[in-house]
Amino acid sequence: MPFFSEELPYANLTPDVVLESVESVGFRCDGRIIALNSYENRVYQLGTEDGGFVVVKFYRPQRWSDEGIIEEHQFTGELVKKEIPIVAPIETDGRTLHKHEGFRFAVFPRQGGRWPELGQSQDRVLMGRFLGRIHAVGALTHFEHRQDISIDRMGLEASQYVLESHWVPEHLVESYDSITTQLLGSIAEAFSRAGDTRELRIHGDCHSGNILWTNDGPQFVDLDDCVTGPAVQDLWLFLSGERQARSLQLQDILQGYGQFYDFDYRELHLIEALRTLRMIHYTAWIARRWIDPAFPQAFPWFSENKYWEEHVLALKEQSAALDEPLLEVM
Repeated sequence: MPFFSEELPYANLTPDVVLESVESVGFRCDGRIIALNSYENRVYQLGTEDGGFVVVKFYRPQRWSDEGIIEEHQFTGELVKKEIPIVAPIETDGRTLHKHEGFRFAVFPRQGGRWPELGQSQDRVLMGRFLGRIHAVGALTHFEHRQDISIDRMGLEASQYVLESHWVPEHLVESYDSITTQLLGSIAEAFSRAGDTRELRIHGDCHSGNILWTNDGPQFVDLDDCVTGPAVQDLWLFLSGERQARSLQLQDILQGYGQFYDFDYRELHLIEALRTLRMIHYTAWIARRWIDPAFPQAFPWFSENKYWEEHVLALKEQSAALDEPLLEVM
């Protein structure tokens, strides 16, 4: 049986294994292979003998259960049936999750498009419409094997891991410990103010990097991080700039969103709380994956004092952001 170490989870994923994996489910490849930008998983674009392309994603060993990955694919399939533009895995012999040489993988069609800018009001309204449609489907049932948005997992456990793994420079340990403890209390208060908000199946990592923009609007390309959580998690990542700009952006998104799904405005209390959890969790994610050789290459600044000084400063600024009034939307 293949053995996967945390240090070298993809050591045996050679180009030959990549090609053999895709051909094992019926695709004839012509040898063209390009590694695409992905760190958690490994993703490749492969040329096929008919002159086309497919994209294959090899899931990180030991991260998700088979059941969790299949739930991701089932959710994607539900969205496709509702004609929501999302790139779904290709089904072969009734299956979308395949295995070869111990690796689990899925094959997708290649999707063209460009980086979404969302600089125009009409584009943000259109994005909101699609997000509303996704959530309307997401609310129909629930996940059994996926994670949920959790203060303990994304905040407490993540910050404790960073401290216990001795990543924080000694002169910043007390500051990091103090600010994360303070922030976790503020985050809990924000969730308390929001009250009993709805939990539904959401994209979970809905940002511009996971969207391709076409003449018909957005194409969602990755549900690898789909989770159970509040709807606003899929909205706030599209907000940027000064407070007034963010309010206008959110207003446009909600204008489109409300055409397909009702937004619970109490979730506005969660925007900065969720942003803070993402910041803490992101740093812990890099720390946990550092023994994967791809991570030091991709994030060389992570081991520098400057990064940690800026990270602690950013967390302190989030403390002030958590105390600001809610964004105003008409």
